[in-house]
Amino acid sequence: MAFQDAKAVVRAHHASIGQADASTIGAALAAHTSADWHWRGMHPFYEQHGAAAVADSFWQPFLTAMSSVQRREDIFFAGENGPSHAPGVWVVSMGHLMGLLDKPFLCIPATRKLTMLRYAEFNRVKDGKIVETAMFFDLIHMMHQAGLRPLPPQTAQHLIQPGPRTHDGLLNDAQDKAEGQKTLRLIEKMIGDIAANSNSVENAAPRDATPQDELRRCWTDDMCWWGPDGIGATFTIDRYIEQHQRPFRTQNAEREFFGHKARLAEGNYGGFFGWANLSVLPLGGYLGLPAGPRAEMRVVDIYRREGDKLAENWIFIDILHFLKQQGLDVIARIEATAG
Repeated sequence: MAFQDAKAVVRAHHASIGQADASTIGAALAAHTSADWHWRGMHPFYEQHGAAAVADSFWQPFLTAMSSVQRREDIFFAGENGPSHAPGVWVVSMGHLMGLLDKPFLCIPATRKLTMLRYAEFNRVKDGKIVETAMFFDLIHMMHQAGLRPLPPQTAQHLIQPGPRTHDGLLNDAQDKAEGQKTLRLIEKMIGDIAANSNSVENAAPRDATPQDELRRCWTDDMCWWGPDGIGATFTIDRYIEQHQRPFRTQNAEREFFGHKARLAEGNYGGFFGWANLSVLPLGGYLGLPAGPRAEMRVVDIYRREGDKLAENWIFIDILHFLKQQGLDVIARIEATAG
């Protein structure tokens, strides 16, 4: 029942947010979070502590800019954390926050049109309160909807990303524990495959002869990789290699992995986030940009398992933070250009 109890807390939290406006959001956030709530957001929001700080930094500006906001949720599940550094039950929600962009938000101009902010949220629940949250969102995707093009053309496809092909991602009811364990083991096997083919592992030769050999261990041939804006979404193993994996692996060097803050699964769904997951040395060409200094990547991955393979993967990367470490503050540049 721990998972179901935690889900109920997060559901109540989302309901409070959904009933709030910019003037009441602070109280709504405080209703289901601890006094020392630790919230992690993407650039330019970063880490905040307590409901008032979270409201001031993100939610008040967002609800001031966006009217008639709806949460369009595609995935919802809970699980016990795998890594030992943050034990406890986490609840994951993923989808879009949809509304009308009636006023500017950060550097994004008002359009008065329907706008979606793609999000993934991890909430750790303890003693009936949310004590820790990681909220990732795709601001570059929101910029594109307003007509901004902050980066060169991406290697894959830009679009509003759908939920699971099977339409079964909202795990409101209790799930078979064995199914969640199977999903988590498969995710961990996939992570091991990446390490086995990484040049950073004791300078060893890759285990698999080709990238296709590596991916077919854990992925269906018709996998969907729903990547963040700036990279884009890809379909099938071959196009994933062409449109994401090969550019990433050949245009970034010296990958260093740091692990995850949370890694969990329930039923056929699982995922993780890191703060940061890894760092790389950009060699030039990645995201259409020149070589830069070493920079860290904060990443969310959410997966759908189909039988004994992974079939879909939704990815969020704090690309704005990744670029800022290399001297490119996208938001500041757009604001300066607009001014």
